[in-house]
Amino acid sequence: MRKLIYTSVMLLCCFFTKVSNAQINVSLGVNIGSQPSWGPVGYDHADYYYMPDINTYYSVTTHQYVYYQNNRWIRTVSLPATYRNYDLYRGYKVVINERDPWLRDNIYRTRYANYKGRHDQLIIRDSRDEKYRDHWDNGKHKGWYKQKDKEYKQQDKEMKKEYKERDKDMKREMKDRKHEDKGHGHD
Repeated sequence: MRKLIYTSVMLLCCFFTKVSNAQINVSLGVNIGSQPSWGPVGYDHADYYYMPDINTYYSVTTHQYVYYQNNRWIRTVSLPATYRNYDLYRGYKVVINERDPWLRDNIYRTRYANYKGRHDQLIIRDSRDEKYRDHWDNGKHKGWYKQKDKEYKQQDKEMKKEYKERDKDMKREMKDRKHEDKGHGHD
């Protein structure tokens, strides 16, 4: 009987381990939510974007740009001053799912050279695909922001009204106290 219980417990543990591993793999395989709104549509997962116009890589997971400067690759959270006017929403991006793609930069630069100057790529912000709904309305969730703004304005209006009433009550109370104080001095 002990062997049967022990075997059953072992099988259940193996089963739950397999199920939990499958769930982990699924959640790690999709990173749509962390992709920027200027990223290209059609990818459930992207490690890097390569931007041929400026020969720069963008890490989707770390939100850093990787570019070559002064004979070395630099990682920063913003583009270098040279490219500060570069329009991320219009420039073409190539998805690369490879670790440290800049180490093979000569291959990517050559392979995607013909994408320089292209501005015909659909980006996440402009997609109406349901999986990108978090990026719609610049993150305002289809009017959610407008609704919240309306609610906040209404709350602000109500608070102002309440403060005005309290102010009137305080003035009235102060006036009554002054009147009572005057009355006590004439006894």
